[in-house]
Amino acid sequence: MKRVHYTDGYLLDPQHPVTVNLIGGGGTGSQVLTSLARLDVTLRGLGHPGLFVTLYDHDIVTESNIGRQLFGYSDLGLNKANCLITRINNFFGNDWKAIPNTYPSDMKTVRNDDIANITITCTDNIKSRTDLWKILKSVPISDYRCHNTPLYWLDFGNAQTSGQAVIGTVPKKIRQPASRLYMTVPSLKVITKMVKFSKIKDDDSGPSCSLAESLEKQDLFINSTLAQLGCDILWRMFRHGMIEHHGLYLNLNTMKVNPIMV
Repeated sequence: MKRVHYTDGYLLDPQHPVTVNLIGGGGTGSQVLTSLARLDVTLRGLGHPGLFVTLYDHDIVTESNIGRQLFGYSDLGLNKANCLITRINNFFGNDWKAIPNTYPSDMKTVRNDDIANITITCTDNIKSRTDLWKILKSVPISDYRCHNTPLYWLDFGNAQTSGQAVIGTVPKKIRQPASRLYMTVPSLKVITKMVKFSKIKDDDSGPSCSLAESLEKQDLFINSTLAQLGCDILWRMFRHGMIEHHGLYLNLNTMKVNPIMV
């Protein structure tokens, strides 16, 4: 029997736009933000309230970002979050929010507005992921859903020509309908439960000085390809109300995409 996960019912029929926190507006994050804007327009066209996205990033645009990330020469020196959100709001007529700072690292500094229904991470270090999971799993979750009820965490991570996208459930279980056709799966592993980060060296070498140097770390189309594939999982969750795969592994060298079954 096929295993599936049914999307939390609140995301399918909310009373307001579904809240999304996007952490990181660099190579992958800038691509994911554009995909979220397209998803928002499409959902609203289908009668759904759509999305409200908040982007967190403290970094500024440098010349090495131009080409691989979605920035131009006129953006040099601007904060990435402010730059990207302003562009998206102007283009699509949204009122999404930019936070030109890092996401809080502990519960002491988290505000109610820092918790969203869906959290998406596009960061380049391990500590930000482990800190985030400590926060998300500490938030009390009741049966009543609202704009700051954390439900899913979608994480993007990549090396030079490979990467993965994984979406997991924040609550221990998401209520699933009875089904005779499928084996329903109420809980999906988040990235910190799939990868033992304690055994991985967190090597954050800082920003690259040139586009050539940055391409040695991440190839030109790895971020955009990964962003499209990962956001397609979100689209399926909203459009079909269920998913058979909650992630994928991508290798551009071999041109292969391997799904992660629920």
